[in-house]
Amino acid sequence: MSKDVLILPKDFPQLQNDTFLRAARGEETQHVPVWCMRQAGRYLPEFRESRAGKDFFETCRSPEACCELTLQPLRRFPFDAAIIFSDILVVPQAMGMDVQMVAGKGPTFPEPLKEPEDLQRLRVKVDVDKELGYVFKAITLTRHNLEGKVPLIGFTGAPWTLMSYMIEGGGSTTHAKAKRWLYRHPEASHMLLRMLTDVIVEYLLGQVAAGAQALQVFESHAGILGPVEFKEFSLPYLRDIARRVKDKLKEAGQDVPMIAFAKDAHYALEDLSQSHYEVVGLDWTIDPRSARERTGGKISLQGNMDPCALYAPKDRISETVKKMLEGFGTRGYIANLGHGLYPDMDPENVGAFVEAVHQHSKQMIKQM
Repeated sequence: MSKDVLILPKDFPQLQNDTFLRAARGEETQHVPVWCMRQAGRYLPEFRESRAGKDFFETCRSPEACCELTLQPLRRFPFDAAIIFSDILVVPQAMGMDVQMVAGKGPTFPEPLKEPEDLQRLRVKVDVDKELGYVFKAITLTRHNLEGKVPLIGFTGAPWTLMSYMIEGGGSTTHAKAKRWLYRHPEASHMLLRMLTDVIVEYLLGQVAAGAQALQVFESHAGILGPVEFKEFSLPYLRDIARRVKDKLKEAGQDVPMIAFAKDAHYALEDLSQSHYEVVGLDWTIDPRSARERTGGKISLQGNMDPCALYAPKDRISETVKKMLEGFGTRGYIANLGHGLYPDMDPENVGAFVEAVHQHSKQMIKQM
């Protein structure tokens, strides 16, 4: 098969393991599905080798490199889903901002947004096919190369999280510059959040058209907001994204499960469970049983083992997983970590985590 034929977003291989998609929709499964945020990451020696000496965003712009990095963890572990290798900051780049990955520092914006006038620097109308077509190509190529083993998840950063990066100019502990905008320039903040939402909706629809079978929206900086600010500057946009994406997909007769992961927004669980997402992702600060109660069994849940539990011996990992499964129950549940994998984690322990989820959940389902 020639390469050109390969990368058309059609005639994809038939899906052999739909456990993740079934769990997302709250249907019965034979085991609890499991995947990890940052499963394609620096904890894998083969990932470090592939990435050696290459610019981070250059890698993101290479469909072949993204495909290879996405597939690496699946060669090692029986994950129930793959997530495309990319980055949330490709959206600000598409809007005309310069973002660089600086060694030892992380993502850096040489010219962050300082005042509302700076919004004029952003592209108002973003042609996602032109600016982010490389992500779509990576998704299509990966979906073919997965050979139907597991579903492929596409993703985006949420508006508030992207806004905070664009104003802070990189990572931050207080996010004081971005929060200053919320309090001092609420209108300009909403304007920026609306601009981001419009691009994100088109970006997610493009990912589905390219072959993504599920979508996750990362509101990684939710916890820096209090409940009042979250309700004003995050939640409406999260809801708007899900509603608009779903409506557009419905017109085309498509239905793709969506996951909202708002880290540290434990105060907003009830609101998130009523936001048009099939799945709400949880960090490790939330008790599984209480999350079930507070979401009223209306949605599926994903998470939420503390990533640092992977530093424990394997038998201890297995016990932690068993407790977590007992807390969540096996229906409408996707096992994951409460955040991404850290670079110094032992791949063997990641394998032990995946195995424990499959093993314990199969036994629990059998006994029901």
